[in-house]
Amino acid sequence: MNALETQELLIRPIETRDAEQVAILTEQLGYQRSSADIKAWIESRPARAEDQPAFVACIADEIVGWIEASIQHHLQSAPHALIGGLVVKDGYRNRQIGLRLCEHVEQWTWQRGLPILRVTSRSTRLDAHRFYERNGYLLTKLSHVYEKHRPEQT
Repeated sequence: MNALETQELLIRPIETRDAEQVAILTEQLGYQRSSADIKAWIESRPARAEDQPAFVACIADEIVGWIEASIQHHLQSAPHALIGGLVVKDGYRNRQIGLRLCEHVEQWTWQRGLPILRVTSRSTRLDAHRFYERNGYLLTKLSHVYEKHRPEQT
């Protein structure tokens, strides 16, 4: 019997004390953010917590996943929610933790009267694509992402 079968999964808002475990999971997602950077992000949230929540999935004291979302306000489209990141810890995948996190954000989205919850996923993340499609998300467009970095100051 696995831990998810013997202990209850708790989904709760992210807290400062979660920074170290969240940083490790962020690396599993493919991004480098220090626990100090994550702690600073969490501490800066009160000003935007209503429009940009983050939730962690816990089994006992272990964080086994996280999800972050935001309300998007653009000139060209109606307001909608966007999942900015979702990760489930290695060894805990395929146990419906990601689904539970998505359902949590779906409820948050619908409670705010938003008609659409959107998620973007890197083209190489085929397992993630299957996950979203299996859980009711529709592929609506393909995009390229371009970045321009600030020049170094001399």
